[in-house]
Amino acid sequence: MPEDNKEQRTEQATPKRMGDIRAKGQVAYSREVSSVFVLMASLLVLYFTGTYMFRNLMGISGYMFSEAGGMEIGGDNIYFLFYTVVKAFYKMLLPMLIVVFAASLISGVLQTGGFLFSVKPITPDFSKLSPVKGVRKLFSKNAFVELLKSIFKIVIVGYISYITVKAEFINIPPLMDKDTGQILIYILGVALKIFFRTFWALLILAALDYAFQKWSFAENMKMTKQEVKEERKETEGDPMIKSRIRSIQMQVARRRMMEAVPKADVVITNPVHIAIALEYNSGKMAAPLVIAKGGGVIAGRIKEIASKAGIPIVEDKPLARTLYRLVRIGEAVPVSLYKAIAEILAYVYKLKGKA
Repeated sequence: MPEDNKEQRTEQATPKRMGDIRAKGQVAYSREVSSVFVLMASLLVLYFTGTYMFRNLMGISGYMFSEAGGMEIGGDNIYFLFYTVVKAFYKMLLPMLIVVFAASLISGVLQTGGFLFSVKPITPDFSKLSPVKGVRKLFSKNAFVELLKSIFKIVIVGYISYITVKAEFINIPPLMDKDTGQILIYILGVALKIFFRTFWALLILAALDYAFQKWSFAENMKMTKQEVKEERKETEGDPMIKSRIRSIQMQVARRRMMEAVPKADVVITNPVHIAIALEYNSGKMAAPLVIAKGGGVIAGRIKEIASKAGIPIVEDKPLARTLYRLVRIGEAVPVSLYKAIAEILAYVYKLKGKA
C-alpha cells in the first residue's frame, strides 16, 4: 500500500488477515528475547558443567604441550592429531551446543505461539534491493529503536564490566602466587559474575523490546476500512448479493405460506393489522398449527385468500397478538392457548355444521 495510506489504517487486523500474515512467516518477534534465552542457557551450562569443560580443556592442552617436544607432524599422524583435538573440543562443547539450541528453539516457539514453518521469509524478493527502500529503512522507526538498543547494550555491558573488574582489583596482586589453573579459574569466576549481572539488565531490555515489537506489529498490520469491507466480501459474500438472496428466499417462503392458507380451518385477526391462519386435523395433529401469519399488507392478503376460500375469519385481538408474538409458522399453539382456540374451533365447526 502507498505510504500516504498509512494514516487511514485505523482498523485492527482481522483474524483472517492475522492468519494470512502468520502463514507467510510474519509474527511479532524480538531478537532480544532470543538473546536472553541463549545467554541464560549458556550461564546455566557454564555454572553446572564449567568444571567438566575446564578439565577437558586442561586435558587436551596438557596432552598437546607434553607431546609438543617429541611430536612429528606429518602425513601419518596429522589426521590422528586433528581427530584427537576435534573430539576433545566436541566433548567439551556438546552440552553447551545442545542447551543453547534448545533455548533458541523454545524462545521462538514461545514468541510465535507454536511451531511456525514458512519459506516465504527466505524466498528471494528483488524488490527489497531498491536503494530507496534501503535508505528509508535506515531512517525508519525500527532502525532508530535498534540503534537505541545497541547503544544501551554497549553502555550497560561496559558499565557492568567496569564496576565488576574495578571491585576485583584488590584480588589481582595475590594472583602472582597462584598457578596457571587457579588464575584461569579466578578469571572464569569474574567472567561469570559479569555475565550474571549483564543478564538481568538484558532481561529488562528484552521485556521492553518484546512489548514494543508486539505493539509495532499490531500497528503495521492495521487495515483500512475499505480493506475490511473487501475481506468481508471475500469471506461472507457481497452484501448486495446476500440481500438479494434473502429477498428471494422471503418471497418464496411467503408464496408457499399463501398457498397454504386455503387449508386453514380458521383465520384469527385483531382485526386490521394481524392475521393468523390455523389448521387442525384431530386425527393427525396433537394441537392446531399456525400455517400462515402476517401483519399489515400480508395480513390483508391472508384475509383476502381466506374469504375467497370460504374460511371463517374470527376477530380476537388478545389471542391474535399472542399467537403472532409467540408462535412461528409451522409450530403448534402452546398449551396455555388451548382453551381459547378450542372455543373458536367449536364456533367454526358449528358454523360449518360439523358440531
